[in-house]
Amino acid sequence: MDGKKTPRGKRGWKTFYAVLKGTVLYLQKDEYKPEKALSEEDLKNAVSVHHALASKATDYEKKPNVLKLKTADWRVLLFQAQSQEEMQTWINKINCVAAVFSAPPFPAAIGSQKKFSRPLLPATTTKLSQDEQLKSHEAKLKQISTELVEHRSYPPDKKLKGKEVDDYKLKDHYLEFEKNRYEIYVGLLKEGVKELLSGGENDAPGLKKSHSSPSLNQESPVSAKVKRNVSERKDYRPETPSIKQKVT
Repeated sequence: MDGKKTPRGKRGWKTFYAVLKGTVLYLQKDEYKPEKALSEEDLKNAVSVHHALASKATDYEKKPNVLKLKTADWRVLLFQAQSQEEMQTWINKINCVAAVFSAPPFPAAIGSQKKFSRPLLPATTTKLSQDEQLKSHEAKLKQISTELVEHRSYPPDKKLKGKEVDDYKLKDHYLEFEKNRYEIYVGLLKEGVKELLSGGENDAPGLKKSHSSPSLNQESPVSAKVKRNVSERKDYRPETPSIKQKVT
């Protein structure tokens, strides 16, 4: 949880039945049954996907079909799907739910602290329509992009070391990630997400544009059998590629 590598004895994968119900991803030991109440263990393993971003885990090469989920509080979780198609479906579903239902972020705190800290993100469901949500994401994307350009215009002095440099890198990593997240959110909302959120079996790769607002369907959750890497960590610092990682 501190961003350091997990000891080898605590690493490993466990099989779960993943159920995306609303904005919560439940990881259950038994196959999902709508009539069965959630256990204490199910609630403990639940992961909120508000303001989250799912992507292919390109920096993990030990297993195929692995997706990476980065949550609002920057927890990083790895999941292995049973096929590449299923992995991509999960990535699309999670990002669609996050894009459509994540409430606008709180205004930035005003203070005299020089040290960078990530703003808190609300876990509530947005009250905006889909068109309003798109405009909100576009405004946030423009703001983050401007901040990133300004931030990189004033790099730390090469003579500086330690906390100031770390703080600069952390903010740079945060802004780059947020820019990517909002670009994906905006792209999904522009193309239309109603079909992807409907849970149909014949989801096409291309999304049809929809001006209506999808509902947060609690009765028809998305579920599948997946494996989760239990060596969870928090991403406090920029990810540095290993020697084996392919860098493009």
